[in-house]
Amino acid sequence: MRKVFIFFIMCVATMVAIAQPELAQQQLAANHNRSASNHYAYPYPSESLPKLTPAPDGYTPFFINHYGRHGSRWLTKQSSYDNPVEALETFKKEGNLTKQGEILLNNLRKVAIEAKGRVGDLSDIGAEQHQGIAQRMCDNFPEVFDGDATIDARSTVWIRCILSMGNETQIFKSYNPELKIFTDASYHDMYYTGWGYGEDTLANPQRKAIRHISDSIFNVSINASRFMSQIVRNPSAISGKFKSAKFMEAVFDIAGSLQNHHAFDGMNLFQYFTDEEIFELWRVKNIYWYLQWANSPQGGNRMPFIERALLTNMIETADNAIAQGKRGATLRFGHETCVLPLACLLELDNVNYSCNDLNTLHETWRNYEIFPMGCNIQMVFYRNISNDILVKVLLNEHEATLPFHTDIFPYYRWNDIKPYYQQKLKTIINWPK
Repeated sequence: MRKVFIFFIMCVATMVAIAQPELAQQQLAANHNRSASNHYAYPYPSESLPKLTPAPDGYTPFFINHYGRHGSRWLTKQSSYDNPVEALETFKKEGNLTKQGEILLNNLRKVAIEAKGRVGDLSDIGAEQHQGIAQRMCDNFPEVFDGDATIDARSTVWIRCILSMGNETQIFKSYNPELKIFTDASYHDMYYTGWGYGEDTLANPQRKAIRHISDSIFNVSINASRFMSQIVRNPSAISGKFKSAKFMEAVFDIAGSLQNHHAFDGMNLFQYFTDEEIFELWRVKNIYWYLQWANSPQGGNRMPFIERALLTNMIETADNAIAQGKRGATLRFGHETCVLPLACLLELDNVNYSCNDLNTLHETWRNYEIFPMGCNIQMVFYRNISNDILVKVLLNEHEATLPFHTDIFPYYRWNDIKPYYQQKLKTIINWPK
């Protein structure tokens, strides 16, 4: 009887352990690449994607409304590569570099040389990501891309976004040569594709006003003493130009960026950091992204509304597709600073989470789950013979929850979705400027 009781207790303990959500610390320790935040390479299909839920009987997909971030890229400033090299070369001239520091310097030199003239550009892995996303769209929703369906693809004017668009459209064309494909990248569409928030009076003042919060958390949270002790012989001799914590962060950013290039396969700069340091550096970045671009109360819960023009455009294009009965897709290619607030505005899953306690933010809200390189939102529209319209939304190719009741999840009725978002967009009319 005692053995049976012990076995029962062990089974219950195992079930409880399985039921516990995985902590961010555990996820980052298992895969350091996740700590790269917005530099995290799109993890699919390297990580398996879930099987999509079949549509209810009688419903067929006919239209996809999409917004996607460009694929993996180089860092956007040459100084991000050059400054750590300059610092290490200075330490070397001063005779203050350890053996490990010498190895780090040599690796960072290689990366900086490769990056020359490529900052911000789409990488080889970035191109592959978009080819894969497009192929899976064809495989998952073949009816949308059948016959003489139309694809209207728009991009911001940045080369990495244009090339991302090109890598997807070439897959669509090879899948079905009869497709009518229109592509464009123009400042004419930038008000909704990418940088409409540039002069946004609703959000920009708040964003600037709260920047000091994440800066202060960084200054308090990041201790670079152990990190620096393995690189320099005498950390106290470092000149003021190369602040230890910022130098540590700069090396960390490069370490996270290497996953976006085949050329650096096998180069591991995370070895210079402990799991605890990796977690803290990521945690502070997680807070930064939340405050600056998500539904943070510190920012007055305004940041999602910078994508009001994008959401309006998506509603209009969906209505046109429904009214015209046409098949195809409207694709938009831009940036994570659009995907994140749009996902908040749509209230996908827990992305719209609002939290005053930034010390516990990472327990619920994690940037690497939302906007890696190549992140995307797909609104897939279905209709039946009576022209009843259902919508399923995918966030990074995972079926997402919406803020409505449905008895056919992950499918929702357009007649519920459209008025909800239209009413939500009206709430900003009386906001003080």
